[in-house]
Amino acid sequence: MNINPMAFIDNLYYMGVGMLCIIIVMAVIIAVTAFLNWITTRK
Repeated sequence: MNINPMAFIDNLYYMGVGMLCIIIVMAVIIAVTAFLNWITTRK
């Protein structure tokens, strides 16, 4: 079994992009939920 540390370093970019996309999707879900809550509770 060969372990290549440079492969991990090369993949850090893709892992960072994936985490950024997850954070963006979570922020959109939170914003939509807050917006719908604001719309439905107005009188």
